[in-house]
Amino acid sequence: MTAAGAQAAPGAAAAAVVRAAPAKLNLYLHVTGKRPDGYHLLDSLVAFAAVHDTLVAREADDLTLALDGPFAADLGDTADNLVLRAAALLRERAGVAAGAAITLVKRLPVASGIGGGSADAAAALRALDALWRTGCGEADMAEMGIALGADVPVCLFARAAFVGGIGERIAPAPALPPAPLVLVNPRVPLSTAAVFAARSGPFSEPGRFSEAGGSAAALARVLAERRNDLAPAAAGLCREVSRAIGALVRAPGCRLARMSGSGATCFGIFEDAASARRAAADIAAAEPGWWVAETSLVDDAAALAPLP
Repeated sequence: MTAAGAQAAPGAAAAAVVRAAPAKLNLYLHVTGKRPDGYHLLDSLVAFAAVHDTLVAREADDLTLALDGPFAADLGDTADNLVLRAAALLRERAGVAAGAAITLVKRLPVASGIGGGSADAAAALRALDALWRTGCGEADMAEMGIALGADVPVCLFARAAFVGGIGERIAPAPALPPAPLVLVNPRVPLSTAAVFAARSGPFSEPGRFSEAGGSAAALARVLAERRNDLAPAAAGLCREVSRAIGALVRAPGCRLARMSGSGATCFGIFEDAASARRAAADIAAAEPGWWVAETSLVDDAAALAPLP
């Protein structure tokens, strides 16, 4: 475990707030344009999976961050971690003098297209808002979110949503079925900036829809008419993306396989939990160096009971 800043005050563990920071999935992602400042405009359906990081905030005199979990070492220097930046921003905006001893249990791979850092920042804002009793409203939270990163606002929203602009335009999506999922990451980080820079071709139209269907198979049929416009660029930079999608496609019961975000994590939607469980076991056995998680879509990510 590593830490940044001073140690928490004695007895600070008496009060704690715990939040889940779930994996964010771009079920489809269309690049619809580009602003003069270079930022790309997107239309995406974002949803959340049950697999998550865990953030714990305790009362303390100083603001500190400790890292734990299987991917803690991949985060590097904690001083510039998005969680600490979120904490500092909230403290400044809310005029809070108190500190917090924050622990982040990092279970999601880093730089992997599933919004791990953004979900962690959103969880930090929510946890510290409760710990410090700031009373910040949803508009204040959203404003802080977009200041921290394009994916933070939708992670604060914590439900399936259509996301537009550079991430700041959020609209509720139709109800999604609790589809079984397998997430696969070949443990190769991909730079979001590099993937966007490598993207070529015309821009796409928005892909929004009004009905998702009541089953995993129905959702997969709707999504099959859409795509991830960043996938060809990501696959060109990282051949393991194509291998991960291929492993999912070949698994019995897989209804759709696609890359999430700018990669390299890919997801498969399965017809039932048993098929997803078998696929996860088979892929993990065949590729022991990959991160593989059997999970499911969740309707309300804010209601997830955090793992310790």
